Amino acid sequence: MMAKKTETPKTKKKATPPQKAKPKPVKEAAIDTNIFPIGKLKYPEEYSETVINKLIQDIRVLPEHLKSISKKINKKKKLQYSYREGGWTIEQIIHHLADSHMNALIRFKLALTENNPTIKPYNQDLWVETADTQLPVKVAVRLLKSIHAKWVALLENMDKNDWKRTFYHPEYNRTSTLEQTLALYAWHGKHHVAQIEMALKNA
Repeated sequence: MMAKKTETPKTKKKATPPQKAKPKPVKEAAIDTNIFPIGKLKYPEEYSETVINKLIQDIRVLPEHLKSISKKINKKKKLQYSYREGGWTIEQIIHHLADSHMNALIRFKLALTENNPTIKPYNQDLWVETADTQLPVKVAVRLLKSIHAKWVALLENMDKNDWKRTFYHPEYNRTSTLEQTLALYAWHGKHHVAQIEMALKNA
């Protein structure tokens, strides 16, 4: 009698796991240069003494830049020019700069004298509609000059620990350091001056 052949069990091949598709690089949305003529805000990677001093200089020179460009507005109707359809007028931008930087100075003083204070937000779109924005723009330019004189005196006397002090913004649910806030407002001034220049150029 012949011995039965013993069959060797077949080894099952391991299933190859499906390969994950590599994510396609996300293209950054094109920046509308009418809204952001100098580009969007980019915070510095580090806040060295050199960087801080450069940002303070931006704050220092803004009133003179604004005064210089406002001299190009030789007709009242130019105040109603805008950098884009539906955007703020030149008149509104100039008054906004005074209002905004007035709030910025107060935020600095709060953060320097309190422990992570909660600041008071405001509706900037409604602020540019209030009656005081009908005053001559030179009133706002002079106010900005005074605000920046006080602000720069404050900034130049801050030490390393001061720059790390913070405040909390309830509208954005965000805590910001004063060095970050300095970078924001240094950009903010140049951003709006560029919008005014664009409005005058495109008119």
